[in-house]
Amino acid sequence: MIREMTRLGEESGAVNLSQGLPEFDPPPAVLEAAIEAIRRGENQYTFPFGMPALRAAIAHKYQTYNHIQADPDTDITVTCGVSEAVMSSILALTDPGDEVVILEPWYENYVPGCRMTGAIPRFVPMRGPELTFDPAELRAAFNRRTRLVILNTPQNPTGRVLTRAELTEIARLCQEFGVVAVTDEIYEHILYDGREHISIGSLPGMEDRAVTISGLGKTYSLTGWRIGWAVAHPRLTALIRKVHDYMTICAPAPFQVGGITALNLPETFYTHLRRQYDERRRYLLAALDQAGFPYRIPEGAYYVMAYFDHLHWDREKYSRPHWNEGRAFAEFMAREVGVAVVPGSSFYEEREGGAPPAEKRWVRINFAKREETLQAAAARLARLARL
Repeated sequence: MIREMTRLGEESGAVNLSQGLPEFDPPPAVLEAAIEAIRRGENQYTFPFGMPALRAAIAHKYQTYNHIQADPDTDITVTCGVSEAVMSSILALTDPGDEVVILEPWYENYVPGCRMTGAIPRFVPMRGPELTFDPAELRAAFNRRTRLVILNTPQNPTGRVLTRAELTEIARLCQEFGVVAVTDEIYEHILYDGREHISIGSLPGMEDRAVTISGLGKTYSLTGWRIGWAVAHPRLTALIRKVHDYMTICAPAPFQVGGITALNLPETFYTHLRRQYDERRRYLLAALDQAGFPYRIPEGAYYVMAYFDHLHWDREKYSRPHWNEGRAFAEFMAREVGVAVVPGSSFYEEREGGAPPAEKRWVRINFAKREETLQAAAARLARLARL
């Protein structure tokens, strides 16, 4: 659905605030490192699990930022993006009929990943203004068939940053039931209002029960390079590496070289990154306020959940038998308002008797855009106030 909304935006001439593409230039030094690698002839297969120098840079980053000790030789697998790291982990660590616990809403690749492997997703809803889970509901989702819990913090689509208390509760259940936490932390450096990023793999007792996944795409505006990684105990890494090797052989060689430079950028890069995103967050939220479009303030990542249930719009014109209300509103937004967004239904499981109320009430809006793009979007969003 996310890619479909990008297509719809292009077709209708809408400002694209749908797909999670950072509209910024990557760090010049990182680009130059990859270009030089191409010129030097580093264009063939690399070691399947990643260049040793890149794995060493990842290990250093995890020690200093994530507080996870990782041996670059046995604990790190460089993958073709975060999506491949997640898929390789699910394939490696589940058998058909195993169960996987997923907090809902969730990034739309997780559930198809489970179903392609024959694993069964079990959903735990995040509810209320704070989007928190009920510990009792979480515990009820775990059983003797549970093999994984998939986490995402900061979260796409909600911008939630899971707290230490929440992660500790999940870690406690992982240890009690013998479950592995697969955690997608691709937005780990994009945080607001003093929030702290915590990797569940850094918590006591999770050293051999976590696969911590990230990559270059979001932090360094390099989504097309497809460089990700999975950090895990050797027992888990050995299994993930087998799947990765057969699935993709290795990640692109010159982009791995660029990744070494990226991971060695100074702390000032990340300080500027957070300030840059916070300025855009504030700009978009002000535009939504002016348009009378309520929202939940994101704590991390670069998405806003905006609620449309009270807005006046032509429901009848955009209603289709096979669309839920969120999908219809997204069509209206692209064609009538001129802003492409993603319907909330992309991030929820369809249920018998209709979609859950939450997915009918909100859309995801991406603010990882240049100032001129957000200005154009704000001018169009102002049309909502006149409806």
